[in-house]
This record gives sequence, C-alpha cells and structure tokens, in this order.
Amino acid sequence: MTELPVVSPNQQLVGPLLEQLTRRLRTESESEIARFGLRARHVIALTLLRDFGERQQSELAGMLRIDPTNVVGLLNELEDLGLIERRRRPPDRRRHKVALTQAGADRLADIEAVLIDVERRVLTALDDDQRTTLHELAQRAVGEALACSQDDATPGPHPCVEDQEPDSAC
Repeated sequence: MTELPVVSPNQQLVGPLLEQLTRRLRTESESEIARFGLRARHVIALTLLRDFGERQQSELAGMLRIDPTNVVGLLNELEDLGLIERRRRPPDRRRHKVALTQAGADRLADIEAVLIDVERRVLTALDDDQRTTLHELAQRAVGEALACSQDDATPGPHPCVEDQEPDSAC
C-alpha cells in the first residue's frame, strides 16, 4: 500500500472545504428563502441596499455583478412586492435611484433571522467564538478579493502579488 504524501500546513487547500460549506449553506438557505417568496439574488440586492443605502440602478447592477438589463427584471420583482422603490433622478429622468422600503427592511430582517439558524446548523461543530472568527476571516478575505478585483482593470503588474506584505491591501 502506498503512503499518502504529507502536506505541510502552508500547502493545505481551503477552497474545497469552502466549496463544500458553500454548497451546504446554499442548499439549506435557498429552501428557507423560498418560504418568503424570494431567491438568494433578491436577498443579496436587499442586503446591499440596506448596507450601502440608496443606489443608482446601474451602480446596483455593478455591485451585484449582473448585466444592467438583467437587474431591471430583478428590481421589477422586488418593486412588485413593495420591498424596494425606484425614484427618478431630477437631473436625468431616465436614471433611477433604488431604495429599500420599510417593508423590504422588515422582510430582510425576518429572512436573516432564519439564515442565522441555517448557519448554526451547518456550522454546528464551531462554537460562537469560532463562528465569529470565521466571519471575521471571511470578511477580510472578501474585502481583499474585492479590492484586488477592482485593480484587475489597471494596466501593469497586478498589485496582489506574493511578495507583498501579508497585512497590506492591494
């Protein structure tokens, strides 16, 4: 029988583990979100509007990373449910600002309460402190990834390279 190679701590891949957790979270979350008559993309849009405030429709499309023509359908669905409202901008009446309504904030709060239970179930092996640490690490990694993805359009050497200081931003 052949021995498996020893993997040093610096060579352990976190991606497959995160993918497995993501699949479990997505599966359980989507079924819970569906009970509210919404899909994950609706919840993400509502969350962005709550966290970042009123946005132009085109800006929201960029934040969601979806084509501006597709964001129209998403916003139509949310507006029909009374969860968001679109307001024309006086200087350019063709452009709209999108805002979360009180009904949208209330629905989002209800959904998030259910999703907290989903996360506790999926991450049951972790205690509260460990879940807090996981959240902080994920938040840091996502923030760094977003900063680096914005720099992708900049010509020249990519700012997110291996010889960079560990705590420095891109």
